Amino acid sequence: MYKQLSSGVKISITRSISTAFENYLASIGWDEDRFSMEEFMKRWQEYFLENAAWFEKVPQEVLLSPEFHEEIAQKIDEVIAKILNEKPTKKQIESIEKMQKQLGTNYTYGCKAEANYVEQLLKERLKEKEC
Repeated sequence: MYKQLSSGVKISITRSISTAFENYLASIGWDEDRFSMEEFMKRWQEYFLENAAWFEKVPQEVLLSPEFHEEIAQKIDEVIAKILNEKPTKKQIESIEKMQKQLGTNYTYGCKAEANYVEQLLKERLKEKEC
């Protein structure tokens, strides 16, 4: 059923999963011990109901289908794995290392999305320090 959707709808579904996942992880400070798949699913549902155009484009019978739910669960697993396995960029690493030296911090990060979170956190701390 998922495969029968238009490419635009599939891209929108993927984007909604990615955005909700990264937003959820940021809300818990990328703390693995605080991660709850149930809470993430709740946040994703809130996100796509409020922000995603794809939800209205998928026929009701597809949305209610157990097969579609299984395919979406698989897609969620794929998207999460891709996010967690994407390496930080050289530019991110250099930027983070520079700010960490300035602030005397030692944040760790394992993927590009987490590096983005750490980079934003450090930028905010530098702004606070300058004030």
